Amino acid sequence: MVTSWNRPTTLIVNKKAIQFNIAQEQKRLKSGQELFAVIKADAYGHGAIEVAKTALLQGVNGFCVSNIDEAVELREAGILLPILILGVVSPTLAPLAQQYDLTLTVANEEWLRYVATNNDLDTQKAPLKVHLKIDTGMHRIGFNKIDDMVKSVQFIQSHPLLTYEGIFTHFATADEEDTTYFDEQVATFTEFVKKSPVKPKYIHCANSATAIWHEDCPTNIVRLGIGLYGLNPSGDVLSLPYELKPAASLTTELVFVKQLHVGDKVSYGATYQASEDEWIGTLPIGYADGWNRKLQGFKVLVDGNYCEIIGRVCMDQCMIRLPKYYSPGTTVTLMGEDNGQVIDANDIAHYLETISYEVLCGISTRIPRKYV
Repeated sequence: MVTSWNRPTTLIVNKKAIQFNIAQEQKRLKSGQELFAVIKADAYGHGAIEVAKTALLQGVNGFCVSNIDEAVELREAGILLPILILGVVSPTLAPLAQQYDLTLTVANEEWLRYVATNNDLDTQKAPLKVHLKIDTGMHRIGFNKIDDMVKSVQFIQSHPLLTYEGIFTHFATADEEDTTYFDEQVATFTEFVKKSPVKPKYIHCANSATAIWHEDCPTNIVRLGIGLYGLNPSGDVLSLPYELKPAASLTTELVFVKQLHVGDKVSYGATYQASEDEWIGTLPIGYADGWNRKLQGFKVLVDGNYCEIIGRVCMDQCMIRLPKYYSPGTTVTLMGEDNGQVIDANDIAHYLETISYEVLCGISTRIPRKYV
């Protein structure tokens, strides 16, 4: 999809906010802990390369991504710090990971045996670094039997082109008030680590929520994801113990303004009807841009005023009800601050009955990113 540089709709990314959020977590790191910035999914829609370069300036120790293509993009952009791929990568791509000095997640012994049997790793390069993923209760990927983990560690130890660099897990309920299931997962992970034949360099389990609300977890890497971008991982379930600054704001402009009269209908399905004479404005953003069709009835900000989205959101446009006439070219804030009023990704997510992660990741590449 082509980026619409000549349209006034823009996602503005504040690099100072990203650095501030990193610094907030760095203050809390314990001795021996490192901070990895999670920049998968194009840095949650903020732009992976620019966010990585911004995080480098703040002194992060490494990066986490979802897949090998995201990792290669960073390497080819000149990013040299460790990069851990959190998802399962086909064992056929192990040589590519070794070539780019990437760290892979291993979720079962069969993956290791395939890599060893096919003998495609380069003996002239450094061994391939792997982290074993432990399934402590997410039931997504990973080892769920200690014996299988032990055999895999032993196998890695016997293979000269593999390095057992880490063991890790992921928690399902770290952002919830009830810690019962969380505590069970911690206990399971602790037992796996205890039974590992050797202790690797990295033992980690802290995503943003764990780092924020469960500081005592056995981890020497904090994988800072949504917190990096300034949002509360729990939405509004738990209060943050320290300040975070949202890094992204989404703005556009009025491109057309007209007056409706009583009975005039708006957009597809004629679902909105004016009950009095009123001013409406058209915005150049729609569901093809990630501005969800279900946002009819939600509000945006114009000159500090909350203005309702009226009628159905179209593919490329949507309409809002204005408190008075505003000229085309007037700034409209869909996410961010305007004259002391704020709409953030959690507000949008709450209206859509989803989470801020989905809101941010859903912002289309048709919308240009501007870094300030």
